[in-house]
Amino acid sequence: MELSTEKGNDQVGNRVALVFDERMCRHDTPDGDDHPECPDRIRAIWNKLRDSGVVDRCVVFNAKEAEDKYILSVHSKDHVDLIRNISSKQFDSKRNKIASRFNSIYLNKGSSEAAYLAAGSVIEAVDRVAKGDVNSAFAIVRPPGHHAEYDEPMGFCLFNNVAAAASYVLNERQELGVQKILIVDWDVHHGNGTQKTFWKDSRVLFFSVHRHDFGSFYPANDNGSHNMIGEGPGAGYNINVPWEHGRCGDPDYLAVWDYILIPVAKEFNPDLIIVSAGFDAAVRDPLGGCCLTPYGYSVMLRKLMDFAQGKIVLALEGGYNLQSLANSALACVEVLLDGKPIAGSSEAYPFESTWRVIETVRRKLSAYWSTLADELPMKLTNYKAPPSKQYNVVISDSESENFADLVEDIIKPLSELKVEGHDDAGQRHNISAIWRSQLSKIDIWYATYGSNMWKHRFLCYIEGGQVEGMRKPCPGSMDRSPPKEILWKRIPHRLFFGRDQTATWGTGGVAFLHPESNSEHMAYICMYKITLEQFNDVLYQENISSYEISSPFFDEEALMDIRNHHSLSLEPLKRGWYHNVVYLGEERGIPILTMTCELVDFENFRSGKLPLRAPSEKYANTLIRGLVEGEQLSETDATTYIHECAAAPL
Repeated sequence: MELSTEKGNDQVGNRVALVFDERMCRHDTPDGDDHPECPDRIRAIWNKLRDSGVVDRCVVFNAKEAEDKYILSVHSKDHVDLIRNISSKQFDSKRNKIASRFNSIYLNKGSSEAAYLAAGSVIEAVDRVAKGDVNSAFAIVRPPGHHAEYDEPMGFCLFNNVAAAASYVLNERQELGVQKILIVDWDVHHGNGTQKTFWKDSRVLFFSVHRHDFGSFYPANDNGSHNMIGEGPGAGYNINVPWEHGRCGDPDYLAVWDYILIPVAKEFNPDLIIVSAGFDAAVRDPLGGCCLTPYGYSVMLRKLMDFAQGKIVLALEGGYNLQSLANSALACVEVLLDGKPIAGSSEAYPFESTWRVIETVRRKLSAYWSTLADELPMKLTNYKAPPSKQYNVVISDSESENFADLVEDIIKPLSELKVEGHDDAGQRHNISAIWRSQLSKIDIWYATYGSNMWKHRFLCYIEGGQVEGMRKPCPGSMDRSPPKEILWKRIPHRLFFGRDQTATWGTGGVAFLHPESNSEHMAYICMYKITLEQFNDVLYQENISSYEISSPFFDEEALMDIRNHHSLSLEPLKRGWYHNVVYLGEERGIPILTMTCELVDFENFRSGKLPLRAPSEKYANTLIRGLVEGEQLSETDATTYIHECAAAPL
């Protein structure tokens, strides 16, 4: 709905403003296809606030479009011109093609208006809070903004709403006395666009806590690393807290608040706080994989209210499970109104990796913030969740909402969890004896075409460990028996290299195999005879960094089906790059399987939606060593083979 009149109560207490406009729902996929960043996101929040009686306790004001001059403070003229005009009739025939040039962007006839309304709403919210008209505000806007860079929309974001609002109040409204702004980005993805906007600006302290997964989580680069601290006058004013994996929840985020953000905020003493309020770190979010509860969000926000005289603006970013999104947003607005967290508790400990990240960030920033100089006492950091129990919370959207039970399940003290068994690494939890026993009796050929062609590299997936050039070790398989046999073949498939970087190898592309055969191309494969149980463990290590396998991804039934269908995309591994298992025939009556991208991914590589990149020297050397030690090619010929595959257009 478009709110045509401003309304609100006059009761004594915290005056909280809300902005919502149905016109922002007109930004949608061009053909009405399903997409996580959908119009129902902001409708779900608004309906939840209205049905809970919260809207009646707030000041509600109209959304209005931002002026170009304010957006131009953080975006190039070409960028602004594109977004302003993209929904006009003259772009009807080429709108989709233009969208395909960018990373994770769709455009339609409602995109321009929605983008201007989103940016204008956040600017208006910041203006009203800075003037003192209201204590705080929540801008329920879309499309989100924190990924949008100076000259490029990306990651569902068209304009950088928060960056534009911060620039506006600092540069255009100096009479309001806002000289220092703290931007807190708690979206599960790194706010790369906001970081770059204020990279050299000491007036803005940008703080982002996000999944990084050693550079493999979106936006999948090193910009979200703890080493990215700002430059020149802005050195020390950019703080990244990069999670190493998913599953982080209330205890992890609150530890970061208590031992990084809150101490630095006290020292910085901001005049205004803007929260890039993405709720995709919430429980059950399909893109985030973390476990924050509404209670956790409410505590995080309440702690921020102690600064800047409580002048806080929340601007919606991500959040793609409608129930989790709405409940988390409601919890935040209730905190702004009541000045206290919602009912709840958190008794669990942070992960060991959380303390490691916290200590790393503190050391990196200690030269700029004296409050971070002291080492955390071991007595504190010893309170941590045991690494042996890894689990994934999966609750369907259709299930009833019971957050008391949900919180209890998630934050149950992990020290009470029982480990049923350990392997020689000391921490492997065996919860799958039955299916493992069955699949250990079935042999397959695993066909490798990338770094795994080098036997020593492949054995990292079986025995655990790492080889030269790898940035992190592999956990290995439950069954650490070496391959029973090794064979080499050439197959009629196209080898190519894509993606910007990986957690294992750093910057540079990695190998992919076209999932369909083509007689015009030939690729070398090294085939390892392993069990179907081991193949599942390799699948897991190739695609997921943080979860224990409780059931097989690829079982006997799948093995039968794939003979008829040629390939099988594994739904539980969809976020991985190698979730498509391809059947390459048989050798001595034993099926040959490989894993690669789907055909749609190949088309995205070809169109430029996904990046094609040559491999790094370290990664390429593993392929070369595999081909040479496997007596397939000389070093010179192997180098030429890799170079030609990387250079040839798709």
